[in-house]
Amino acid sequence: MEIKIKEYLSDNQLSIYRVAKASGYGYTTLHKSFNKHQSSSTSINIRDLQALASAQHQKMWQVLKELEEHYLDD
Repeated sequence: MEIKIKEYLSDNQLSIYRVAKASGYGYTTLHKSFNKHQSSSTSINIRDLQALASAQHQKMWQVLKELEEHYLDD
């Protein structure tokens, strides 16, 4: 399964730059993470969830729930 992270960003009017700025993580770090090929062993990580949550003033579980419900690509 893959998480359609770019679609999630677009649907929530987020850019990698905005997520990086709000979360305090480096742009390059998030850009590499959001653009990497996902496999069953490498999916979204805790840092990425925390960054997305920070950018939207949400809890990590809220972001994860939305990703699981609407952005999984089998």
